[in-house]
Amino acid sequence: MNYELPTEITTLLTEKQSRSNTFQHLIRQGGYMPPNNDLLIDAITALSMGKNVLLKGPTGAGKTKFAETLSNLFNQPMFSVNCSVDLDAESLLGFKTLSYQGEKQVIEFIPGPVINAMTNGTFLYIDEVNMAKPETLPLINGVLDYRRTLTNPFTNEIITAKDGFGVIAAINEGYIGTVPLNEALKNRFIVLEIPYIEGDQLSQLIKSNTNLTDEKQIELFVNLSSDLIKAVTQGKLSEDAASIRALLDACDLSVLIPAKRAIQRSIVDKLDEEREKEFVKNLAETYF
Repeated sequence: MNYELPTEITTLLTEKQSRSNTFQHLIRQGGYMPPNNDLLIDAITALSMGKNVLLKGPTGAGKTKFAETLSNLFNQPMFSVNCSVDLDAESLLGFKTLSYQGEKQVIEFIPGPVINAMTNGTFLYIDEVNMAKPETLPLINGVLDYRRTLTNPFTNEIITAKDGFGVIAAINEGYIGTVPLNEALKNRFIVLEIPYIEGDQLSQLIKSNTNLTDEKQIELFVNLSSDLIKAVTQGKLSEDAASIRALLDACDLSVLIPAKRAIQRSIVDKLDEEREKEFVKNLAETYF
């Protein structure tokens, strides 16, 4: 995509783009369409300076797609960690296993995403970072500050990140199962608020990321999304109802099935409360 970035940012990207042929399959496709280019410019600037970036915003706003787009723009492979309450040191750093050298049995360390990203100088994406238990993430505090080092608890090896290493994390605030980030961790990030995409940008996103081509239908979905977002900000609906990801699914399905049924499958049935389900169904009725 042509983001029409300022010359100095384009030059910065060119200078910082990875030239390595390793892990090319982990360079993401990209395609995020920002509400304004300042988001991209600020993220590129921060990462090029070796700073960590925290993407904060509602579910379905495109945080993961944004991270993938940064991977694409920097031509930089990106290892990923999906946080949960079950996340432990092995999930982050790796684990020991038995292997054979000839006929001899040996203990081998298999690196996890954090160590892989550090030793290969790639990006690391930590999704839903506030889903992890508070005692787990401090394991990588040294990775996230100026030291860029880690003592591997499984091998006692001191690992220093190679040039090109960068951390992008994403957070959904206020969700069940999430915990507030402690200040020590939050202070290690540059924070970017990722809002919902609306209006002409959403229209363009639908055209470029779904099979829906009917201009009138696209306009109706854009208007529906605007009303859903407004209802979320007014506290009438949960954030799931306004997920852009879910809306794109509905657009895709509507090519072959009626739009109201597509909305039912992609948005309504994901909601828990009957009140919210009825609200979205009534809204869809007014458009389709």
